[in-house]
Amino acid sequence: MTEREQRLNSTLVTLMALANGVIVANLYYLQPLLHQVRSGFHVSTASTSLLITLIQVGYVIGLFFILPLGDLFVRRRLIVTIFLLAAAAMLSASFIHSFAVFAVLTVVIGLSSVAGQIIIPLGADLAPDAQRGRVLGRLMTGLLGGVLLSRTLSGAVSEAIGWRGVYQVSAGLLVVMALVMQMVLPQERARDRFEYRNLITGGIKMMRESSELRRRGWLGGAAFGSFSVLWSTLAFHLSAAPFHYSSGVIGLFGLFGLAGIVASNVAGRLADQGRTRLATTSSALLIAVAYAVLYVGRHNVVLIVVGIIFLDTGAQGTHVSNQSIIYAIAPARRSTINSIYMVCFFTGASLGSLLSGYAYAHFAWNGTCVVGTAFGLATIVPALVWRAPPPVRARPSD
Repeated sequence: MTEREQRLNSTLVTLMALANGVIVANLYYLQPLLHQVRSGFHVSTASTSLLITLIQVGYVIGLFFILPLGDLFVRRRLIVTIFLLAAAAMLSASFIHSFAVFAVLTVVIGLSSVAGQIIIPLGADLAPDAQRGRVLGRLMTGLLGGVLLSRTLSGAVSEAIGWRGVYQVSAGLLVVMALVMQMVLPQERARDRFEYRNLITGGIKMMRESSELRRRGWLGGAAFGSFSVLWSTLAFHLSAAPFHYSSGVIGLFGLFGLAGIVASNVAGRLADQGRTRLATTSSALLIAVAYAVLYVGRHNVVLIVVGIIFLDTGAQGTHVSNQSIIYAIAPARRSTINSIYMVCFFTGASLGSLLSGYAYAHFAWNGTCVVGTAFGLATIVPALVWRAPPPVRARPSD
């Protein structure tokens, strides 16, 4: 057994995946609560949906300015610090009664939720080359579990103790996971010293020089933009006629995205086999089909569930395929590469939320489906046209 395999055993991968889920959930707790937040602050639908854009904008800022620090500092310390900052932001937001201040804190919550994107390249570094796709798939399983269960947990907790209680429960979970990460993450050697300015500009330079990174950035942004379009407006749709669902029931719809967890693991295995084109095109096709189903089934809960399954499967399959490719571009700079890629990823998400909020406010569910379809086409067309890179051959582990 190699030193890498000893350091990255199954238990550690599982705990890292769990930590991913806990931190990324901060970005999604709000989605099934939007109609409650709207009533609590007495603001319009458009203003409330803007909160989803703001949290994603905060996340993009964190990805650009904080994530490259993973190539500068020992990552265990950095991860623990960010978890504690995220806990403080969530707790503060639970006591705010001004919508303007709450909106500002929403940006801070997004900013402080980037620790999972430091954990993922750390796992890629620790994994043997021949198993990197599968390890990334498992880490993404935790992240996706957090995305999906966050909505269910949010709905259930809000019905029990109110929507502000969701933020307080999250703060407690973040503190617990900070302690766990402090105990279980391996002690790294001191990081190579880079100028912070060079880390920031390095991602831009990589994007300029690598056509594959640009392609994967586009695909990731378009795929997650389509994902964000749905979840930024679904709570409004399901809380209105003919459904009139409560927050708890709306949160349960997140569980139907569990298919995305299966997709992430399948995509990881296909990437290990050098079949990234198959993983990418099939995932992109599902995104385009999903919005056709959602449009036809606007008043049919079964078809809405089918659309959610297709959309989550396509978006997450695309994402894991992208990560398997970009991490092979420059192994010594994986945090920087992940930073610039995730900036593209969440820029697409922010744009999707912004456009869908406007479209839903003016054209209801039809507007959501039109915007989602546009993002779907922006994913499937390039996936079919662009040629895949040659497969990266695994090297013997250290």
